Amino acid sequence: MLSRFAALIALLAITACTNANDLDKDKVFLGDFSLGHNIVVAPKMVKGPLSRTASEDEWKAALGTAIEERFGRYEGARLYHFGTSVEGYVLAQPGVPIVASPKSVLIVNLTVWDDAKGAKLNEKPEQFTILESLSGETLLGSGLTQSKEIQMRNLSRNAAKVIQNYLVKMQAEAGWFGPESAAAE
Repeated sequence: MLSRFAALIALLAITACTNANDLDKDKVFLGDFSLGHNIVVAPKMVKGPLSRTASEDEWKAALGTAIEERFGRYEGARLYHFGTSVEGYVLAQPGVPIVASPKSVLIVNLTVWDDAKGAKLNEKPEQFTILESLSGETLLGSGLTQSKEIQMRNLSRNAAKVIQNYLVKMQAEAGWFGPESAAAE
C-alpha cells in the first residue's frame, strides 16, 4: 500500500511539472534559441492497449501545432531544428469502467539540431513519456469526459512543455543555445 501511495505522489509531482497552461506568461529563457524546422513523424507509432485509434497524420498535426505554439515565440539569433517522433500512445476510451480510470499517455523521441553547426546537439534521441495533466476532467479517466481530439491536444501541449523543460536543463548542464547570449542579457 505504501508503494502505491509513493507512486501516486510521484505521478502527481511529475504532472505538476508539466502544466502546459503557461503560454500566456513570459517565455522561459533559452538563450539564442529560435525554432527552425519543426518536423514530426510517426512511422513506427504503436497504439497501446484499450486505446482509441489516432492516425499518424492526426498525431503529426497535434504535436506539430503544440511545439509551434510553445517554441515559435522565441526569436533568438540562431536556428535550432526539432525532429520529433511519436513512438506510442494510449488515448483513454469512453465507457471503460471508472474503477479502471484509464489515463492517456504519449511517448515521443526528440532530436535537436544546431543549424549553424550543422550537427545534432543530442546524438541519441531523448525519449519522453508524457502523461495527461491531472484535473477534474481527467480524474475519473479522460475517456469519459474528453474527445479524442482534446486528449491529443492536451498530451501534445504537455509534450511541448516537457521538451521545454529538457531544453532548459540542457542549456544549464551542457551550454546549449549559446552562453554568449546569456551574458548579453
